[in-house]
Amino acid sequence: MTYIVIGIDGGGSKTHAMVADEQGRTIAETVGPGSAVRPGRAEHSATVIAEVVRDALASCEMTHVTPRVLSIGVAGAGRETERNELWQALVSRDLAAELVIHSDFSIALDDAFADGPGVLLISGTGSVAFGRGPTGATSRCGGWGPVCGDEGSGAWIGRRALSVVTAAADGREPETALTGAILTAAQINETSDLIGWAANAAPAQLASLAPVVLSVADAGDLRANAIVSLAVEELVLHVRALARQLFGDERAALPNSQLIPLNELPRRAQEIQVPEGTPIVVYCHHGIRSLSAAVFLEQSGFSNVASLRGGIDAWSIEIDPRVPMY
Repeated sequence: MTYIVIGIDGGGSKTHAMVADEQGRTIAETVGPGSAVRPGRAEHSATVIAEVVRDALASCEMTHVTPRVLSIGVAGAGRETERNELWQALVSRDLAAELVIHSDFSIALDDAFADGPGVLLISGTGSVAFGRGPTGATSRCGGWGPVCGDEGSGAWIGRRALSVVTAAADGREPETALTGAILTAAQINETSDLIGWAANAAPAQLASLAPVVLSVADAGDLRANAIVSLAVEELVLHVRALARQLFGDERAALPNSQLIPLNELPRRAQEIQVPEGTPIVVYCHHGIRSLSAAVFLEQSGFSNVASLRGGIDAWSIEIDPRVPMY
């Protein structure tokens, strides 16, 4: 009996399938259209994934073989609702003996750091940062989708470029080489035609404009450069916000302190075990979030709770300069 497994990496612009044998050796690879899960459109994602799986099996002449495992990592499956809808849609297609679905960022994090701590940034059609802290706690930043977020992503860059081109047409922005480049990429003749093109453009189509913007920026166009610089800043903010949440700076810690991220405090407050009456000092970076945490602990029944005014930064400046600032 032939045992094979198939792995799927599904994004907004493409879906990559890899067929492997029981030793993990790659047998075949296939690329198809994007299969990112959108709310209410799990059936569409399942259809794309099923087609890519069939193409992958056909490419290695194994259409008669049922994969033992189909492991799918797909954008948009971070929420349980969308993940369950996709699972139901795929199970009915009987593609493999066992079906496993993860978010794209969770499989990428495991691939990059195994079980260890780290922060992973994904910026393709959309954008998201996902990380695991030294305690094993995981969290994410971004990944809010093309309407609410995806800052710094390919689709976000494409939308920004369209805004710059239309503003330049009005005279609200200076002339830019983006105009001709974007019209060429969209295969239209007039700037006014962008209204119809953009109204019907999927996130993947918007993301297809990102390489154009990068190319124009590389040629020295100031407006294109501004878009790219802002995209980089947005992506850095994702990583910085998540890193502070999961790590802070482990070196910037007081002796015998206990690290509990603020968003985890409601479910981990019971881990704070001190003799009755022992002072509890809560600190953070600048002393703002720690004040909220101190109030929460008092409301939860802890006594003698204080917030370190000015945070670890103030401690480093005023008390102990050996504690690094971050």
